[in-house]
Amino acid sequence: MAQYHNPVPTVDIIIEVEKGIVLIKRRNPPPGWAIPGGFVDYGETVENAAVREAKEETSLDVELTRLLGVYSDPDRDPRGHTISTVFVARSSGTPAAGDDAAEATVFTESTLPRDIAFDHRQILEDYFKSRLTAKDGKK
Repeated sequence: MAQYHNPVPTVDIIIEVEKGIVLIKRRNPPPGWAIPGGFVDYGETVENAAVREAKEETSLDVELTRLLGVYSDPDRDPRGHTISTVFVARSSGTPAAGDDAAEATVFTESTLPRDIAFDHRQILEDYFKSRLTAKDGKK
């Protein structure tokens, strides 16, 4: 039987809170700040994985509000080829780092850190652009 070398499914969750969005500082390589997220477990939906990963990394219970997009560049993760389904979610409360996160902090578009891991800067640019488009009433 042939062996297949397939990409790994992941999720990322842009968590909106009252004063901005939540990013985590990664505890493990690659270093930097990142959108909370992780690997989809076998038998798990991407939606359930997003809610679980948000809770594990930020201690926040989230409500998924929309799908931002799917990011599949083979070079997006230096550890290997992943395909990320990116959700936008809403939450309240104060994030607290857990699991793979060394810190969990709220940022705004103008206060984003410089050292952002993976392709998360591009994802965040797409997110902020989509919010601007929605506010202008454009599709």
